[in-house]
Amino acid sequence: MPILYNEQQQTFHLQTNTTSYVIQLIHNLHPAHLYWGPRLRQPSIGSLLHRIERCSFSPNYHSEDRTFSFDTLPQEFPGYGRGDYREPAFEIALDNGSTLSDLHYAGHKIYAGKPRLDGLPATYVEQDSEADTLELTLKDELTGLEAVLSYTVFHEFNAITRSARIVNNGKQTVSIERALSSSVDFGNADFELLHLSGAWVRERHMHYRKLAPGLQRVESKRGSSSHQHNPFIALLENGANEQHGNVYGMSLVYSGNFIAQAEVEQFGTTRMQIGMSPFDFDWQLEPGNTFQTPEAVLVHSDAGLGGMSRTYHRLYRTRLSRGEHRDKVRPILINNWEATYFAFDAPKIKQIAAAGKELGIELFVLDDGWFGHRDNDRSSLGDWVEDRRKLPEGLGQLAQDIVDTGMQFGLWFEPEMVSPDSDLYRAHPDWCLHVPDRSRTMGREQLILDLSRRDVCDYIVDSISSVLSSAPITYVKWDMNRNMSEIGSALLPAERQRETAHRYMLGLYDVLERITSAFPHVLFESCSGGGGRFDPGMLYYMPQTWTSDDTDAVERLKIQYGTSVVYPASAMGSHVSAVPNHQVGRITSFATRGHVAMSGNFGYELDLTKLTDEEKQEVREQVSQYKQLRELIQFGDFYRLLSPFDGNHTAWMFVSADRSEAFAGYFQVLSVPNPPLRRLKLTGLEPEIRYRMSINGVAEELYYGDELMHHGIVIQEQYGDFQSTLFSFRAE
Repeated sequence: MPILYNEQQQTFHLQTNTTSYVIQLIHNLHPAHLYWGPRLRQPSIGSLLHRIERCSFSPNYHSEDRTFSFDTLPQEFPGYGRGDYREPAFEIALDNGSTLSDLHYAGHKIYAGKPRLDGLPATYVEQDSEADTLELTLKDELTGLEAVLSYTVFHEFNAITRSARIVNNGKQTVSIERALSSSVDFGNADFELLHLSGAWVRERHMHYRKLAPGLQRVESKRGSSSHQHNPFIALLENGANEQHGNVYGMSLVYSGNFIAQAEVEQFGTTRMQIGMSPFDFDWQLEPGNTFQTPEAVLVHSDAGLGGMSRTYHRLYRTRLSRGEHRDKVRPILINNWEATYFAFDAPKIKQIAAAGKELGIELFVLDDGWFGHRDNDRSSLGDWVEDRRKLPEGLGQLAQDIVDTGMQFGLWFEPEMVSPDSDLYRAHPDWCLHVPDRSRTMGREQLILDLSRRDVCDYIVDSISSVLSSAPITYVKWDMNRNMSEIGSALLPAERQRETAHRYMLGLYDVLERITSAFPHVLFESCSGGGGRFDPGMLYYMPQTWTSDDTDAVERLKIQYGTSVVYPASAMGSHVSAVPNHQVGRITSFATRGHVAMSGNFGYELDLTKLTDEEKQEVREQVSQYKQLRELIQFGDFYRLLSPFDGNHTAWMFVSADRSEAFAGYFQVLSVPNPPLRRLKLTGLEPEIRYRMSINGVAEELYYGDELMHHGIVIQEQYGDFQSTLFSFRAE
């Protein structure tokens, strides 16, 4: 069993294949964090935790033990008000105005398996033998509050999950002001902080900063995980890089407001935390009720950032994503959005679909504009009824006509939104998020429905289900195109208004659970103006996400490279679009656009009917090549080779589980006159296997894996900007 309890030392030793995580009870009351890092055989308590007496400014909770102070103790679930002046993981407010809590160890359980989280997405096991769970129960005797800290250790993944369940066993309502999912204290501050940040159409760029005294934080206050920051951080030990060194990652399985932070305190120690944002949050926990925090997924790697990423990839691909599409290759699609925007009719849609079918594309997706009277983005959201002006024979007939050609049919929705110019809004103006007597701020001429309300959630489930039942639809793009403002609910009392944002997420998860369960054959892709809600919470319901509204091949290098730090290629939607690119105006070759897009769930987003014969032939070849490679790309191990954040060149590769097959892409942004000779060193191959290398589909010589990894392959000089080369390798 990978969770070992030593009663004499009062330690809990959590073990994955390569990691140890050690907790000790101090004075039989306080769970202290002793260690997280490379696996230990048998931890020596004396070497893991050393306490000394500090000055009076680090007060002593136990007066008889001057070496004990919450100000210096590394803790598992630090509270507020008892002498710890660092950021707490837990904070409450009582009726008497105090914000003090005092949680002590009250018991523990160790058992096989992993429990579900009530109302929240989380990683899972298919058999109890896949994982073991430790539950530490802490109790505040004065208030009757209990905090149940849950730790699950996966046997086949180098990952530990954490969450907290707060139970009010007292007699008065308690206000929860802060309840984070994970808090870990490190004994030093010799780290770089990595986070994934950006904006709309330039999401998840990699940013590093050396830790310094004080608080370093990323967060979202936008009501979603956001384009601006992803719910993830990592600490890299000094000297750690892509392939070597210790890296500690925290990823939050949640789609709403969050914080992820590292705090360096006076003695050079670091507190790393992740969880729901306490900003504008308050939860009234009545007697007998429970509050569940989202799940944090902790991954340690001693094989650098790449080792951490591959653990997240395998875990999220196989034990976070669910449903029948989890293990299936994803279809190649054509989406009409950048081809037509709102200006289309049934004949035009059929023409694009027919052109796609001829070129070997498998799925047609009808994007925005098919419902209500939606000729632009100013109306009809919420009115999920086909527009007979554009589709005179109805949506069902259009879908059937396309399916009859041998293609699949998919559809775009934005179910969480409402247009003021809609029948839904005119009938139910109180159904959106709003604050009484205040104006309602628009974003893209739309408002956000109040998913904290059961009647609103029921309407969404019923209206979307009605459409999905009316036509042979096997794919849904679920969009969400603005962030929250005026965060209030008409049904919640005044003292619960600050619960609205989290109740919205619980309502959304309920809606997604009901719809995806009712239509298991449908492949759902999440979207929020591209990657504004690319997070583990959404992957639990939808196994892939539209990575970014930016389809420019050059911009996508940074976006997809950064996204790969946490998320697998099987989660990334990536399409070839027209040039000049609609987001940046750049002109890149069809080959380069295709090569970049092939590194995810491949598709096209342009008017296929306007392509030249030469371009159509390129599409045929790209489609054929991707069909041969997609199982490797979507389910293989991913390795980053050259970073677009470090220079003019980018490279990455995919390797099959048995190392018999590999695929690599090399990309040059700007041409350089009289360039130096370059070699690209591969990784992840089997040293003693001989591989047949092909360059852009043309077979070359045989090479042993060790030569490809240690000496590398020569990169031929590429003339012109925005060039790319694809390499494939097969064992012989």
